[in-house]
Amino acid sequence: MKILVVDDDLELQRLIAFTLRGAGYFVVEAGDGPAAITAFEGEKPDLVLLDVNLPRVNGFEVLKRLRAGGARTPVMMLTVRAGEEDQVRGLDLGADDYLAKPFSPRTLLARVRAQLRRTGAEPAAATTRGDLALDVERQSVAVRGADPVRLTQLEFRLLQMLLASAGHTLPTERLTTHVWGRRGSGDRQMLKQLVHRLRRKLEADPATPRYLRTISGIGYVLEPEGGDDGRATG
Repeated sequence: MKILVVDDDLELQRLIAFTLRGAGYFVVEAGDGPAAITAFEGEKPDLVLLDVNLPRVNGFEVLKRLRAGGARTPVMMLTVRAGEEDQVRGLDLGADDYLAKPFSPRTLLARVRAQLRRTGAEPAAATTRGDLALDVERQSVAVRGADPVRLTQLEFRLLQMLLASAGHTLPTERLTTHVWGRRGSGDRQMLKQLVHRLRRKLEADPATPRYLRTISGIGYVLEPEGGDDGRATG
């Protein structure tokens, strides 16, 4: 499941993103109104967490534009304003829920799951693409129906993102941000090592990978059906 987090408070944005990623969600981040609209149009998220007090274009206006464009994606408004008037305004514009700051990670996750359940978008315990079956609850992967292999937290985050964009090349920087966070310690070399470890769990021959391929100078792509020539390298 893909969630768009929109907040100009970067520390809070990172905390929310970290919490959601830890729960197995794929997270896209934006820091102002125009960036939120662009991200929404490009990423097609399953849920939007939208701060009211955004620079350039506020959250109410962003919500208004999304609904005017026909978007039915659930939107949860985040705000320090607890007044009834603001809540009514947001709901009238098409918001699905309203969460007042500050809130605990546990409360956030509960409200997110509730919204996804209402729309039927809450993911099943296992996601299958081609030869690969990723079990979110057990944090494991099975290849071609073989016994599941346990993944570390970092391996799980990497595979989750690659699987969400299967068949599309993802840049190295985007992968390191998702796995380690914007302020994390991940870099190209660490990602390369993580890819190597993940390949050992996915590939019959990690030296000639069929699923997790390197795109030289750009990043990596996951092909769940498996390639046929093993041209990918380290």
